[in-house]
Amino acid sequence: MTNLNQVTRRGFLGRTLAAGAAGLATTNLLSKAANAATEQLQQGKWQIGIYTRPWSKHDYRVAFDAMAQSGFKYAGLMTTTHENSKSRLVLSVETTPDEAGRIGAEAKKRGLEIASVYGGGIPVDKSLEAGIDGLRRLIDNCTAAGAASLLMGGIGNKKLYNTYYKAIAECCDYAVEKQLPIVVKPHGGLNATGPQCRKTIELVGKKNFRIWYDAGNIYYYSDGKLDPVDDAATLDGLVTGMCVKDYKHPKCVAITPGAGMVDFPAVMARLKQGGFTHGALVIEALTPGDLAGTLKEAKKARKFVEELVG
Repeated sequence: MTNLNQVTRRGFLGRTLAAGAAGLATTNLLSKAANAATEQLQQGKWQIGIYTRPWSKHDYRVAFDAMAQSGFKYAGLMTTTHENSKSRLVLSVETTPDEAGRIGAEAKKRGLEIASVYGGGIPVDKSLEAGIDGLRRLIDNCTAAGAASLLMGGIGNKKLYNTYYKAIAECCDYAVEKQLPIVVKPHGGLNATGPQCRKTIELVGKKNFRIWYDAGNIYYYSDGKLDPVDDAATLDGLVTGMCVKDYKHPKCVAITPGAGMVDFPAVMARLKQGGFTHGALVIEALTPGDLAGTLKEAKKARKFVEELVG
């Protein structure tokens, strides 16, 4: 078994949730959910999910309802319109552990596991110590919600680059204690390509920090010039999950996977060659529409990814 598979497997092991207002009942439910995800990983399964982003104009619970109606078992947390979220993220540094526990419980009510959380930035602009403290709070919130991984977006400010990744390095062991993998994806700036993302992994130097691939972003940040099939070849042994996102020129990722330029079968074949043979595939974007239209696109996207991995 490779280190990659060991890290991924640990990330879905039975999770110890922070006790609090969410209560023992919520803790037990989320633990059972994590155990179910672990069993699937042990069987070499793909976890096909979808982020809240396509429903970002609505409360995250509207997104959860639609995910369940679309036949998904796995959810990813990104953007939302919620009265308690100033950042417009479902879960962030500002989220309280109690609220994180409630978010996890809302997912469980609908039969959803939280496969991935994008929690936004950490305050390294204030200091390294502030960045570390913020990331530890984010890790705690992911644990309280019963999430299986934490997705980082990287940083584009050259002056803060080393501080940002130093904060991640300092928190990786803490995340291991919480059985939570930390991942970074191609997201523009100084982590817009596979080689740039690989550099961040080497800089941090921790097995609990790996890459969550995003083929749509490879096209987006290269203005359609860099083929993600070629880019994926630079990341052998490092990819543990994927944002399933397509691209349409010019500068459009708000389309349902399979409708754009990304050759998903070829991308997946290259990633599998590099060791990504099971894990989470979480759809990030769909062709926009009203709630009924988005529901239809979500079902279409789920079927596309299911057929993609057989």
